[in-house]
Amino acid sequence: MPTRLRIPVGPRYEGFASAPTGRRSVLLAAASLGLSFALPALPARAARRRGVERPRSLLVVWLAGGPSQLETFDPHPGAAAGGPTQDISTAVPGVRIAADYPRLAEVLDRFALVRSLVSKEGDHERGQYAVKTGYRPDPTAIHPALGAIAAHELPATGLELPRFIALGEAEFPSRGGYLGNELDPYRVFAPGQKGQNLEPHVQADRQARRLGALDSLTRSFETGRGEAVRRTFHEHTLREALTLMTSEQLAAFDLDGESEAVKGLYGDSDFGRGCLVARRLIEAGVRSVEITLPGFDTHARNFAGHTSQARLLDPALAALVGDLEDRDLLESTVVLVMGEFGRTPSINPLDGRDHWPHGFSCLLGGAGIAAGQVIGSTDPEGVAKQPTDPVEIPDLSATVLAALGIDFAREVATLVGRPMKLSAGTPLAKLLRGEA
Repeated sequence: MPTRLRIPVGPRYEGFASAPTGRRSVLLAAASLGLSFALPALPARAARRRGVERPRSLLVVWLAGGPSQLETFDPHPGAAAGGPTQDISTAVPGVRIAADYPRLAEVLDRFALVRSLVSKEGDHERGQYAVKTGYRPDPTAIHPALGAIAAHELPATGLELPRFIALGEAEFPSRGGYLGNELDPYRVFAPGQKGQNLEPHVQADRQARRLGALDSLTRSFETGRGEAVRRTFHEHTLREALTLMTSEQLAAFDLDGESEAVKGLYGDSDFGRGCLVARRLIEAGVRSVEITLPGFDTHARNFAGHTSQARLLDPALAALVGDLEDRDLLESTVVLVMGEFGRTPSINPLDGRDHWPHGFSCLLGGAGIAAGQVIGSTDPEGVAKQPTDPVEIPDLSATVLAALGIDFAREVATLVGRPMKLSAGTPLAKLLRGEA
């Protein structure tokens, strides 16, 4: 097995609260004219359980469209279901993955590989909802994505960036659900961008006058409506927006400070650059980051399509894991790599594979995860629909929350007072290390 390239460690972007200066002081002073309120206290239960250890973060690499397990992490070359896909050895003895992933193979021992996921949803929108939340779609409630739960439950002292950030285009974006819209992810569609509407486009003093006028209008509107207005989170949202617009922590989105060598390891692609931004955001203290790689819905040209996707995913994911490890961040970051379902063992007339929620794969590594193992298996001939040692989606969700140090069974009251469990599953003990 080749030696993994060590990624040079450059400047670190730690979470901090920068002092107001220049435009920042003008805008925040204007905002404080009447927009003074207590920011919601972030729960610190998980941090208290682990003492002074760095708070954990969640990093989801979302493979949108449903990647084929047979062309990624569960190949069966030479078998009826295998198609032309070949396999290679990995850093885990006896475990082989698709030959299109040579760099990932070198770091596979940083992950647990689950090959027996089962879901009850085979439609893209419903499948993504189920996997991202741990619940099937329910007309009576919108459940929060795992990323929103992590942002809600984990402490982020001094963080001026949003607690939940989603990178890349997503057809069905994650949501805060019953935890509130303020836990919807802050979406950045292209790496190198800081997000939308962060530039005020007017001078600071003019912006301050506008904020003062807005404050007067708000106070007038609040008369007789105080509590109802406070429940809208309008003031909280405005204050956070102004803080973000002037925060030095926005440097986490800027890749100019990264060496060409590091950028090269991630790959010359938007996805690769997005993974590098994701590492910087985790380093800055963001509690939850989701990065999407679309293009896995291969009803036609499945094999060529997956080879093309691997050219993006293999270098970026391997570099991301190595970079987190070299910066001592992997032990405080839960990394989940998966899509909404897998693809059929059978090959259709268009040389494609169709939707298959009956035995697909994911990678799970980092904080609290017992890496270097494989859970479950699928039938190489594609005859048996049920995998061995099946893992239900709710149990996977509960496992992720447990690895983050979150009480997965805790009930949270919705905005209308309805009690809802964060997870309806049970953590898989074999996937968790003792200290999780």
